[in-house]
Amino acid sequence: MASTIGELVVGVDRLGAHAERTRMSQPVRNGSDGSESGSAPSARLLPGGPVAQSILDDVAARAAALTRGGVTPSLATVLVGDDDASAGYIRIKQRQAAELGFASPHEHLPASATQADLHAVITAFNDDPAVHGLLVQHPVPKHLDYDRALQVMDPDKDVDGMHPLNIGRLALELPGPLPCTPAGIEALLAYYDIPVAGREVVILGRGATLGRPLSILLAQKRPTANAAVTVVHTGVSDWPRYTRRADVLVAAAGVPGIIQPEHVKPGAVVIGGGVRYEGRRLLPDVDESCAQVAGAITPRVGGVGPTTVAMLFRNAITAAERATASG
Repeated sequence: MASTIGELVVGVDRLGAHAERTRMSQPVRNGSDGSESGSAPSARLLPGGPVAQSILDDVAARAAALTRGGVTPSLATVLVGDDDASAGYIRIKQRQAAELGFASPHEHLPASATQADLHAVITAFNDDPAVHGLLVQHPVPKHLDYDRALQVMDPDKDVDGMHPLNIGRLALELPGPLPCTPAGIEALLAYYDIPVAGREVVILGRGATLGRPLSILLAQKRPTANAAVTVVHTGVSDWPRYTRRADVLVAAAGVPGIIQPEHVKPGAVVIGGGVRYEGRRLLPDVDESCAQVAGAITPRVGGVGPTTVAMLFRNAITAAERATASG
């Protein structure tokens, strides 16, 4: 069985080739302070769009190969309730699925659905051999238990990579779907040729979807990881003492504006992974003024988000290939 972690390693050369072309188009800093001559210091931007596109191009080619063999890759989605933002996220995934050649069966349950109703839909998709990947849109209505529903899901169809079995696989470096945002961050660092091996990576945030799995991923022994990883959180009163020493700082706290310029080592790479929303307005962890201190930084919009979606489809195509090979 091919490992999804192994795919990150295999993709390094391809990502590096794209990155070289990107670097050629980036401004070259030549001032004594690392800035362009005649301009204020400003970090190199690390947009996620080009990274995501390189991943999705690979997914599309693999989907086409399966289709030529008579198998249509399929990503099923489940939405409970009528939250506008959640419905929008589902539409984005369905459009992307169509562009990549995926089928995208969907089940929309009313907000009044019971836990048993949700489990029944998940079980039906589990049992359908034509469905290769499955996603339950989070959050669900408050009377439902998302974690219980996740445990009902077939872990091999879990495209978010968050089933407890898949987190265990990640910890033991066993084949399985990877958590999408952490895997997307590793891919982004590889694409832009940001050295990680042997360097100090500090993650501010210990959440189950980002901080904790990313710490495991970047500590593993391979060229795009192998870092000295420290996880710190807002429960630590002097957390800036840790972030200021980071060569690579990942903000994953979900606290808008928590990372300010004084929390960043000059020249460090800053990845904004944590966000909150105020209505439709995105509020990132990293204040935009950090670009005046950092050496490289993800943009406020279009940084980690696109790579997260791309990794979801990479998990889905890998699941389809695995199911086809075993069937």
